[in-house]
Amino acid sequence: MLYFTRWKALGIILTALIVCLCAVPNFFPEAQVKTWPAWAQRRLVLGLDLQGGSYLLLEVDSAYVKKERLDQVRDDVRRTLRDAKIGFTGGVTVRNDAAEVRITKESDVQPALAKLRELSQPLGGLMGSSGQRDLEVTDAGGGVIRLTIPQAAMLDRMRKTIEQSIQIVERRVNELGTVEPVIQRQGNDRILVQVPGLQDPTRLKELLGKTAKMEFRMVDASVPPDQAQQGRLPPESELLMSASPPPTPYVVKKQVLVAGGDLTDAQASFDQRTGEPVVSFKFNTSGARKFAQATQENVGLPFAIVLDNKVISAPVIREPITGGQGQISGNFTVQSANDLAILLRAGALPAPLTVVEERTVGPGLGQDSIEKGELAAYVGSILVIIFMLLTYRLFGVFANIAVAINVAMIFGLLSLLNATLTLPGIAGIVLTVGIAVDSNVLIYERIREELRGGRNAISAIDAGFKRALATILDSNITTFIAAAVLFYIGTGPVRGFAVTLGIGIITTVFTAFTLTRLIVAWWVRWKRPQSVPI
Repeated sequence: MLYFTRWKALGIILTALIVCLCAVPNFFPEAQVKTWPAWAQRRLVLGLDLQGGSYLLLEVDSAYVKKERLDQVRDDVRRTLRDAKIGFTGGVTVRNDAAEVRITKESDVQPALAKLRELSQPLGGLMGSSGQRDLEVTDAGGGVIRLTIPQAAMLDRMRKTIEQSIQIVERRVNELGTVEPVIQRQGNDRILVQVPGLQDPTRLKELLGKTAKMEFRMVDASVPPDQAQQGRLPPESELLMSASPPPTPYVVKKQVLVAGGDLTDAQASFDQRTGEPVVSFKFNTSGARKFAQATQENVGLPFAIVLDNKVISAPVIREPITGGQGQISGNFTVQSANDLAILLRAGALPAPLTVVEERTVGPGLGQDSIEKGELAAYVGSILVIIFMLLTYRLFGVFANIAVAINVAMIFGLLSLLNATLTLPGIAGIVLTVGIAVDSNVLIYERIREELRGGRNAISAIDAGFKRALATILDSNITTFIAAAVLFYIGTGPVRGFAVTLGIGIITTVFTAFTLTRLIVAWWVRWKRPQSVPI
């Protein structure tokens, strides 16, 4: 156990040195680090509790998700029955969690059931194997067919909505240029957003609070807006207000010519003729084809650009637009044009988000946390160092050197991963110091037992390292499993603690059984001791 080849010793030293060097960028100003090569710019990011920032808890509108699903079922029922040429009376009615349709002819009920059951799909994931489906189609009697959305299907749809919303929220937040935001699911219908360093969350709330559902629709010129406001509204149209003040009414057709999902890019720019801020957009192939067809068929007519049921602008189509790109104007400021471009690039949220909790952590509070965390780390480390020196003398010095390198390696690995360091993370590092010392204590106590058993110095040291190995591995593996469970089940600060603890356990095993052993082996080769100063 005490013999190291030259290459093995060199490998241990180089590994420790390289990992420790990864922590170096943290000791230089961020502006200076940015001038270094890209591979050398990795550093620790301070979390919300250390550098301050904004904390938002968003709630997904579950009622909206249910309504959207029921509306989709209603439209699918109409389309399916019309394609099958099956007559129905009274339209498709929606109540509670079900849609109902009355078939005109009794002889068409069974064919209609067969067609509508094709709309039902197995639920994805583990539920799919249990035979559950996203739609229950039943004969309610009297020619009425009922399509019910099961609770399991709504929960599955809510889960998918949350996952999609998290991706879009992450894209929107990243567009702001913030560093290492924390965006994760909380509960069944909420999303936690933490943005370190952002002291004013107003713009963030505005970006996240908009659904950003962009649609291109035709303006219905058959009815003046004032008559529509009096109730004379065609069934295929709806009354929408302008986004910019003063509120101006528009009668807009419900049919969507091109949806915002067909956009591939959006950038804030300036109109070359007027110099006003505008948003330039570009469609994908499908969107460009649909937009070209719509503009070819409606030359001379106004069309509305609708964002979240508000009309941004309603220009007149002067000529067909076949290039798949255009621009949106609407009394924008530079920031509002840039914000709209961010929303369009990130995509539309599948459901509205509501801010249910908001906190702003000032940098002063974060600095106080850093100071207290540093104080706890210093006091704990100093006490551990003194204990090891008093208890194990020279071998305590070896252990303290290994622990110092251990801590440096933890910071190096965290920097290499661009991890976010939080106050619980600091607690994890302090705990790791204790765990690292505990490994050395087990080894040294085992050496004492071997000495009391009559072994000579070198044999006792060798046996102490060899026989303590199994005990230390068992204790560290069980602790690592606990850290892994905390990481996968926990959220926010709990995960930060789990990450530092898990990395600390890995570095502890490395330093205890390679670095400390290497230092002791060098001392043994140099001194050839007859007794052990322990």
